[in-house]
Amino acid sequence: MRIALILDPLASLKPYKDTSLAIMQEAAKRGHELFVSMQGDLFLKHDQVRLNALSFQFTEEHHWYALGEYSEYLPKDFDVVLMRKDPPFDNEFLYSTYLLDLAEQQGARVLNHPASVRDWNEKLAVANFPQFAPEFLVSRDNALIREFLRAHGDIVVKPLDGMGGSSIFRLTQQDPNISVILETITDFGKRTIMAQRYLPEITAGDKRIIVIDGEPLPYSLARIPMAGETRGNLAAGGTGIAQPLTVRDLEIATTVGKVLKKKGLFLVGLDVIGNHLTEINVTSPTGMVEIAAQTSCNPAAIFMDALEAK
Repeated sequence: MRIALILDPLASLKPYKDTSLAIMQEAAKRGHELFVSMQGDLFLKHDQVRLNALSFQFTEEHHWYALGEYSEYLPKDFDVVLMRKDPPFDNEFLYSTYLLDLAEQQGARVLNHPASVRDWNEKLAVANFPQFAPEFLVSRDNALIREFLRAHGDIVVKPLDGMGGSSIFRLTQQDPNISVILETITDFGKRTIMAQRYLPEITAGDKRIIVIDGEPLPYSLARIPMAGETRGNLAAGGTGIAQPLTVRDLEIATTVGKVLKKKGLFLVGLDVIGNHLTEINVTSPTGMVEIAAQTSCNPAAIFMDALEAK
């Protein structure tokens, strides 16, 4: 297969932990051709979507990869285009999904399905599965958020477009900084956010469950917060520990996975704290490398098996 990946800049990717690179390494081992692009390489020329891309090969040298010539392609020239750009889901990301929608109409195969990436906000998506979600509120009204805080006593507030634990705050009624935190995170009532009931089970880890074509991997990656932290995200200093799925994990992942598969969301990362689903990551979910390093499970191989079978 000829596989094109839309990525963040290669210089920003860490070979020892990056899920996109793990997928690429597995694809290369199987003899597939790899091409890389960035978001700005996707463009519309009159009525035809086009993509500037470079051929990519792994090397044994210090630089670890070699690139070919920068050339212009039609997305349908590839067997699949994998959109693996990290959030934030800003206007540029939104425009990319529109262009990839058109590319699909013109014969390209794009994963994840761009319209579903657009429709399934990673924070708001849990509203589709209220039976699994903790109590939550989505609003920019600070009075409503304060009311939610009074009702639950201990909450977490977070932006709808963040990643890696950025701008996530835990609030209790005794916090002396409630006003400034809410003013900051909502931009004085101009930005909609999510508030969730605080889940004390976070101390046992924020579990990342990877779902591939509707099927969960048998292991999650429990991201344990470092001392004094509320966030388990690896980017926020958390420690990742692979562990088998619990019965509840499996119930959540299989139920959600069936729905997401129908939406064309091929690779998804579910975040579960205790028995509750807190986020559904559809843009660029991670965790494959850590699970592979600690278990006999090879997520990148499972991904490629599923991709080759489609």
